[in-house]
Formats: sequence, structure tokens, C-alpha cells
Amino acid sequence: MPKHVAVILASGIGDRAGFSRPKQLAKLAGRPVIAHVLERFQAHPGIDDIVVVTNQLCIDDIEALVSREQVTKVKRVLLGGKERYESSLVAIRAYESEAAAGELNLLFHDAVRPLVSQEIIGDVIEALSHFGAVDTAVSSADTVIFADPDTNVIRDIPDRRLVRLGQTPQGFRYHVIRTAYERALRDPGFRTTDDCGVVLRYMPEEKVYVVGGATSNLKLTYADDLMVLDKYMQSSAGRRLHASSETILLSRLEGKVLLILGGTSGIGASMARLGAAYGAKVHAVGRSTGFNIADSASIQRLIDDAVAQDGRIDAVVNAAAVLNRQPLINMSLEEIADSINTNILGAVNVAKLSYEHLRASRGHLMLFASSSYTYGRAFYSTYSASKAAVVNLTQALADEWSDADIKVNCVNPERARTPMRTKAFGQEPPETLLDPEEVARKALGILIKDQSGFIYDIVKSLGPNASAGAA
Repeated sequence: MPKHVAVILASGIGDRAGFSRPKQLAKLAGRPVIAHVLERFQAHPGIDDIVVVTNQLCIDDIEALVSREQVTKVKRVLLGGKERYESSLVAIRAYESEAAAGELNLLFHDAVRPLVSQEIIGDVIEALSHFGAVDTAVSSADTVIFADPDTNVIRDIPDRRLVRLGQTPQGFRYHVIRTAYERALRDPGFRTTDDCGVVLRYMPEEKVYVVGGATSNLKLTYADDLMVLDKYMQSSAGRRLHASSETILLSRLEGKVLLILGGTSGIGASMARLGAAYGAKVHAVGRSTGFNIADSASIQRLIDDAVAQDGRIDAVVNAAAVLNRQPLINMSLEEIADSINTNILGAVNVAKLSYEHLRASRGHLMLFASSSYTYGRAFYSTYSASKAAVVNLTQALADEWSDADIKVNCVNPERARTPMRTKAFGQEPPETLLDPEEVARKALGILIKDQSGFIYDIVKSLGPNASAGAA
């Protein structure tokens, strides 16, 4: 059985693409992009070792990251060269002795492709049992043209069925990639952009097999790509959330100290009840208990009381919100202030006043959005605006607080059967609405996880008679 080594190529600088620091260290969901890459190869059972090839600017940060996140499969962090092929050669040469001792396969992957799936990694490993070189690619959805570089006139339009868009990882049996580079380096005109290209040109006798990639296996090239990657991560997080076993997760709540603001009604009340059932020490407050989230002194008293009783705080959940569904012009100044103060100012105050305690416990701050945050709707002006602000607050704090190891996430439930929604919409068919208990279980499960900076969409499949409202 061959040994499989993942080579993470992280020598790029990224300055030409508008980044202020190397792209692999840019923050995505509160963590460096390369951290997501390492997590995925660490998790795959077919990967035995990981080697990171980087540059002098990044090496200290990457070594600290490997230690902090306990990426145990990383065996080497090496300095690469200016060109991509030079970094590949560094890894090839680092494994010469191990390759001499037994079968060895290398998988080369871009440090700025953070969403590579377990399936793609597994497909490359499987293909290496039949082929000496393996590429990853997706079919082109667009027509590809060949154009004259001087006149910009089309020269040819190839059959789209023959065109693929290359991705990584690219996998190789060790002797294949080593031999290909040995031949390439004897060519004074050697130029390349990827490792499969080296095999294709200098070892034409070796077939390069192509496994299917994925549109989500996106490479971070420009700063705007971070927004696309973030949306893919949100979708992926939601799917993993729905596939997880909350019952097993929630058993880990025992002994945790939870503060739940907005915890006397709707989803917050369900979280408080379930958290207590699983052994958490829950401090739940809401308007019905006289708590005012817009008053920073009230928040401080709640925090002080919880610490006095239980000695620490492990998680703070802000589920408090108000929905005033009417045209802005019809709202009184008092109603506008109540909406803004509760939904935005309250969230900001909760975050600021919780920071020191969550830093001490390496805890979790959870905020709540709504499906209406994605775009403003008539009659939802202050609510939609405030929920968009909460999403941006989540992502900002996940980034700001990552060094303190505080997890910050946001739950975005669609159409839940809560008193707030009933007040705004009246009675609706129950089968069109999420059960607050279901949302509460998912939300509590998130508190057990280590991810940060995610917007977790919790949705229900709606029938043809579903309400068009959102809250």
C-alpha cells in the first residue's frame, strides 16, 4: 500500500492581485485560507503526511498555525522558490529517501483552494492505483475561443466537450513526477504552470488521467473571490449541519455555562430548555423577565450574575429581536429606535461586554440573522437592515477575535414558528414553518463545533402553498 503525501503549495505572494498580505493567509470565515486547506487534508483517512512549501514571509505564521490547530499530519514546512515548479521540486527532493524505501505518491494542491472536498481527494488517491499521473478538472460551461493576441480576432473555437478547466489536487506516483522533472530540467526552454503539464510534455508515454473537480473547488485569485468562497462555505456548513447527529453533539453541553438573551420565547426559549436538559447551566432572559437588551447596564448585570454563580461563561447566544412589519413612513420614531436598538445596538453591546469572559473560556458568541438579510424587502426596512448588519458583525468579529480563539457564528433560520412571526403574519400552515425545537437543536450543535465566521442557513423544504414572508 503506497504512502500518500499531500504537498500544499503556499509560496505565492498575491501582491499583484490586490492583497495586502499573501493570499494563503487572507481570512476566510475567521481563519487563514490555508487553515481550511490543511483541515481538509488532515481529515482525509487516505492522506498519511502533509508537507507545506511556503515563503519566508509566511513560514512563521504557518508553523504557528500548524501548532495551534494541531494539524498532526504536517511533517514538514519548507521554503520554496519564486516559481511554482521550484516549490514542487523542493517537496519532491524532500521525499527522495522515503520513496527509495517504499511506494510513495504525491498530491500537489494549491494553498488557496480551501474548499477541496473529501470526495475529490479520495478520487485522486483511487486513480493513482491505476495511473501514474492524475489531474483534477471540471468541464467548461462557457464556449472557449482561441484569439490572435495581436488582432483580437478569433482563430478557432474548439469543441467544448473536449475542454476542461484544471484544478488541484494533482497526483503522481513518485518516480513519474521525479523523472518528468529530471527531463524538464535538461531542457533550456523549460516553462510550465503546473505539474501535470510537466508530465504531459516530458513523459508522453505516461497517461494523465482526469478526475472530476467541482465548481466549489475555487482558487482564490482576486480579493473579490473571497466573497464567493464565503458563500460556498456557508452553503457547505449548512449541509454539514443538517447531516450531523445533534443528539451526540449535545451531550457535550453538560457543564457548559450558557447565556441566552431572548431566551424566554421562540427559538431562544427552546435553546434554553434543551440546553438545560443536556446538563448545561443556562441563564436565560428576555422581555418577559424585564430584561432590556438595548441597555448595556442590564447586559453587564446578567454577565456579572452568571460569573458570580458559575465562575465563567462558555457561550453567549443573542436570540433577541423585534420585527415591526410595516412601511417605514408609518413607523413612529420610537418604533424605529426600538428596532435599531434591539436588533443592532443590542448585538454590538452583547459582543463587547462578553469579550473578556469568552476570551478566558475560548468560548462562543452566537448571533441570529434572518432570511430577510439577503436583500431589503418592503415593510421590512429596519428589520432587513439590522439583520444584514448582524451578518457583517459576525464576520468582522470572527476575524477580529480569531487570535483570542473565540468562535463567532450566526444562525439564519427561515420562517420559524415563533410568537414574533405569528404576531407579524398571523396563523400560517404549520407544515410551511420550521419548528423552533429543530432550529434550537441545530444552533446548540453549532456551539459545540470549532468553526468560526459561518452564517448557518437552516431551511425547510416548502410546498407549493408556502408563505412568501420571511422573518
